[in-house]
Amino acid sequence: MTHPDTPTTLTRDDDGAALLRQARARIALKGGLAVHAAVYLMVNLLLIGIDAATGAHRWSVWPLAGWGLGLGVHALVVGLVLSTGGLQERLTAREVARLRARRV
Repeated sequence: MTHPDTPTTLTRDDDGAALLRQARARIALKGGLAVHAAVYLMVNLLLIGIDAATGAHRWSVWPLAGWGLGLGVHALVVGLVLSTGGLQERLTAREVARLRARRV
């Protein structure tokens, strides 16, 4: 038995809404990565400036490298998520088909 608000078939409007949600999610992923990269750049430029001003041993390379690794992993994850978007849609469609087949 289906919930009264659950459509049994996708309409053109539902497809448009799904595409809009997907587009917004992709934009959010890209935006999150862009903010991460901008903060990384600003903070590390400040740390390099402090390092240069004090004339001390070059410690700023450690946060630059560690955070850079984290930023690289973030970029890799975003790239994988965005590149497998079609896979996710296919798996979702397959699962919806399975669930619909159970109802019959």
